[in-house]
Amino acid sequence: MKNFFKRSLPPVSQLKSHPNLQFFGDLLHDPNLWHFNRRSLAGGSAVGLFIAFIPMPMQMLLAAAIAILLRVNLPVSVSLVWITNPITMPPLFYFAYMLGTVLLGMPTEQVEFSFSQEWLLYTLGNFWQPLLLGSFILGFFSALSGYLLINFLWRSQVTQLWQNRREKRLKKLIVTKTKK
Repeated sequence: MKNFFKRSLPPVSQLKSHPNLQFFGDLLHDPNLWHFNRRSLAGGSAVGLFIAFIPMPMQMLLAAAIAILLRVNLPVSVSLVWITNPITMPPLFYFAYMLGTVLLGMPTEQVEFSFSQEWLLYTLGNFWQPLLLGSFILGFFSALSGYLLINFLWRSQVTQLWQNRREKRLKKLIVTKTKK
């Protein structure tokens, strides 16, 4: 598990020198932000998955700030924000909007897309509440799922490693007893 994340993420030096993260200054030198342990990876995945579902610009900076605040893995939290990208955003946020309308008991509206300020103001005025509620709920459950999944996979891997060590010791013990 640890090796998978080390191979998949960019080098720490590249992230520390990223121009958009420089305003965090010395906070980037906290070693907890770069560790690959169960707590740090699970927390970083929860932060990244939650922020990914928040409909706002500059999600990566918010994910980085929260990762620094909570002292969880920064590269994981920033990387997972990209679950919502220009291709996946429309269906995910549409689903969030539909979930929000159901929970708020509001009727859904079909709107023709238009590049105008009036369209944007009308759309935001009518859609922001169900979209935000649905986004927060999806973000919460995806963060919880990511946190639990990382913990489960980490513990499973540790259990497997312990079992392998135990089997090696037993084989070694059996071989030494048979030689006597």
